[in-house]
Parts: sequence; C-alpha cells; structure tokens
Amino acid sequence: MNTIKSTILSIAATLFLIITGAQAAGEHPMGFFVTSKSIGNGGNLGGLDGADAHCTKLAQAAGSEGRTWRAYLSTQSTDGKTRGQSARDRIGLGPWYNARGELIASDLDQLHLNPNIVKRTALDENGNIIKGRGDKPNEHDILTGSKDDGTAYFPWEEGDHTCSNWTSSADGAGSAQVGHHDRHGGGNTSWTSAHGSRGCSQDNLRSTGGAGFLYCFAAD
Repeated sequence: MNTIKSTILSIAATLFLIITGAQAAGEHPMGFFVTSKSIGNGGNLGGLDGADAHCTKLAQAAGSEGRTWRAYLSTQSTDGKTRGQSARDRIGLGPWYNARGELIASDLDQLHLNPNIVKRTALDENGNIIKGRGDKPNEHDILTGSKDDGTAYFPWEEGDHTCSNWTSSADGAGSAQVGHHDRHGGGNTSWTSAHGSRGCSQDNLRSTGGAGFLYCFAAD
C-alpha cells in the first residue's frame, strides 16, 4: 500500500512540475536562446542580417511569433577610426527569459554583470541543453565578436575579432571572439568573451570547442 501511495505521490509531483513549468513559459515568452544549429559556413553568417535571420527562423520554428530577434554579435570598424556596432546595443532592454520561462536577466546591466547564464539555463530555442565542457563534442564556444561587457572592439585593438564582420569562412585566417555558454573552460567564465577562434572556417570553430552557434535575444 505504501508503495502505491509513494508512486501516486511521485506521479503527482512530476505532473506539478510539468504544469508549473508550462505555466512559467506561458507567462514569460522566450526572449533568449542559444541556436540549436549553426548556419554551417564558419564565421560567414551573411553579416548581421544573415545572423538575425537565422535567429528569427529558429525562433519561429519553435513557435515564437511576433518578436524581433537579434543575434548577439558585435562588428568592427571598416574605416579604422570609429567603433563598430556593439552586441549589447542590438538586443533591446530586457527582461529576457529562456524557453522554459526562467529569467536570464532583467536588464542590460544584470545581463553583463550577473546573468543567469550557465549550462542549465543557456538552452536552445526548443528548451534543450547545449553541449559544453566535458561533453562530446564540446560546443560551448558561442560567436559574439565582443568584449566582456558586450561592446565592440576599438579600431586600435589589433586583430580581427569578427571574421571580417561575419562574412568570412577563411581557413586559418581571421578570428571570431567567442563566449562560453556553460561558463567553464580555460580559466575564463565569460559568456561573452572567453577567447578567439583559430580561424573562421567551420573546422576552425570546431577545433576550439564550438560549432558556430549564436546567442539570440528578442529585442522588443
């Protein structure tokens, strides 16, 4: 009898978690996700427009409608004088929730100082976990082209950090600055700016622990 009672209580608890999770997601529509797949052409995303379109396509396929999606990507100056566009300036003001209705950050300050971004919460558009450090393959390198605070690199900061503003898939040439969605690896816990890739081809991105995934945010 006790076994039956325990089973009933276990089932009831599971149903409660499922229902409350669904309610949370309904109350707080998804406004943040890591892409479940890459464009597949290394650092050549078709520029910011191509990256935004990729975010939008995946979000809509997951059932998100009526939102303006932006990839969390910075660009670099092409004139050597002005600063490029910063990722943090592209994504709206928040708040942002993941696909399970969990709060990621209430505003831009929290997002860059103390966000709820770890492997458990940095989910894809379908609510699935992205592979990270310790998984095979490790895919925790997320393209950002950004500094730790989400800003673009200055012209005098040497190097290509954006694979030619997201238009290059050159093998061994250029680089893409990446963050770690699981906040682990190489002694760097930054979700925005952990290190640069070895180049801009898809194989180059894989070799440093990535797959060409993006962070996507609802900007409205």
